[in-house]
Amino acid sequence: MNIVRGLVSLVALLSGLTASAMAQEVNLYTTREPGLIKPLLEQFTKSSGIRVNTVFVKDGLAERVAAEGQRSPADVLMTVDIGNLMDLLDRQVTQPIKSDVLTKAIPTNLRGEDGSWYTLSMRARVVYASKALALKSVTYEELGDPKWKGKICIRSGQHPYNTALVAAYMAHHGTEKAETWLRAVKANLGRKPGGGDREQARDILGGLCDLGIGNSYYVGLMRSGAGGPDQKKWGEGIDVILPSFAGGGTHVNVSGAAIAKFAPNRANGVKLLEYLVSDEAQALYARGDFEYPVKQGAETDPLIAALGPLKVDSIQLTEIVKFRKAASTLVDKVGFDN
Repeated sequence: MNIVRGLVSLVALLSGLTASAMAQEVNLYTTREPGLIKPLLEQFTKSSGIRVNTVFVKDGLAERVAAEGQRSPADVLMTVDIGNLMDLLDRQVTQPIKSDVLTKAIPTNLRGEDGSWYTLSMRARVVYASKALALKSVTYEELGDPKWKGKICIRSGQHPYNTALVAAYMAHHGTEKAETWLRAVKANLGRKPGGGDREQARDILGGLCDLGIGNSYYVGLMRSGAGGPDQKKWGEGIDVILPSFAGGGTHVNVSGAAIAKFAPNRANGVKLLEYLVSDEAQALYARGDFEYPVKQGAETDPLIAALGPLKVDSIQLTEIVKFRKAASTLVDKVGFDN
């Protein structure tokens, strides 16, 4: 009887070990709102059988992972902008990976040369314009033209969206020319910088300005009605132009991800990243967040596709990031928000 009980216990133990060994999971640390990526993660689990454990970290992602050290359960680290992604590299909490799937899907300027980070989706820094202007095109440089004096609206210059744009200008033209340009843009402001990107569209309709600077995905949020009837009216009441740098393309910021340095489920982490650049996942990104797919040929939401073809600026994102601190300092130097 004792032998039988022992055999039963042994079988149960082995079954438990087998089930444990077969369990598949990946741990995702992200600064992106979980609700926005939930459909993607659910579909990944459905197709792969790998469960995604998501930890939302609003602030201090790099600091948290660094503090956890080798004990960190994090496999994938996901951020909503290139600055925070580079912070992860600066804190040395990531590791490079090789993936033909990722390399083929993501352009060279939108991923780390050594495979240490990858862009997953993009949002363009665009110009909102009064329909009365019938404006067809504009460059970022032209925003400093005196003809726009008193006619431009923008949120705080210290917002990451705007410091990134200033940093991109520095990467193209150098710090001295960037200062001249930023002072010229300040002289063209129709009011003190403030509000969010959507409020720039509102103020164009209110006659406070003729041009506004905002992100492309807010156009989708407004025109879709997701923000309510007032915002729908703001979005439909403006023209949207995809600006470019002289001799370059449109400035984009990105959501991106990297594999954590001590990832306990490294292989599953790579599988998750590869799934996120699949046609299916890229389309889900586009429909859910009104962002541009990073993979060429992937489906773009019709509201964003209607803005016209996006020619992404070819300058390396890492070059832009180098000027982040200098851009923030310059914003204060010229008293942009005063």
